[in-house]
Amino acid sequence: MNSTDTSIGRTRDADPADFAHVDTWVFDLDNTLYPRRTDLFSQIDARMTDYVAELLSVPRDEAKAVQKGFYRQYGTTLRGLMEVHGIDPDAFLAYVHNIDYSWLAPNPELGAEIAALPGRKFIFTNGDRGHAERTARQLGIFEHFEDVFDIVAAGLIPKPAAETYDKFMGLHRIDTARAAMFEDLARNLEVPKRLGMRTVLIVPENFETALGDAWEHEGREGAHIDFVTDDLTAFLRRIRAAA
Repeated sequence: MNSTDTSIGRTRDADPADFAHVDTWVFDLDNTLYPRRTDLFSQIDARMTDYVAELLSVPRDEAKAVQKGFYRQYGTTLRGLMEVHGIDPDAFLAYVHNIDYSWLAPNPELGAEIAALPGRKFIFTNGDRGHAERTARQLGIFEHFEDVFDIVAAGLIPKPAAETYDKFMGLHRIDTARAAMFEDLARNLEVPKRLGMRTVLIVPENFETALGDAWEHEGREGAHIDFVTDDLTAFLRRIRAAA
């Protein structure tokens, strides 16, 4: 494993041999299959704030604080709203994912690299299936995936809960010793690493943390992170020689 120090953080580049054994490729969706700089998730974030503000009849700034508190404590805002306020998850998911997907440009280069990976490919997201499909179709990469494992399939229990990974692995009969997972949140890679998977953290370009909450970027130097990259397409191109 090679490492390159930067003024802001550290990137770790893969050697193709590190992935020669991998035949199952698992990708998070938001800020992983598309770069954080596109800021698509800001639309969902804003709609979650609106939902909380209306539900609790509070100003948006107060609703934002509640929303982010639930996200950090429960893994998703949805889970927190269910636990504390007993909301209808289907209505919430439909509302927050009613966004403009034209913000995403098709990415045929990424599609080609995913298609060239040997074996099975999955999307594993804390969002819902409809959002995952619309996102992946807009990117032009949906056809390369065997399935989407979404928050509904997870029984509405989000990553990083260990039971959610177990459910995903069991459903698709995945040999974790032969699998790799790509994620933008370091905490969501702790369980995969314990299960024996290769772990790849996707970080914003140049380690820019202006978008999103600072705590989301905590843990990127942890031992559970095998590799770090700010360019998923280039990373996959480098390791594809292992195929």
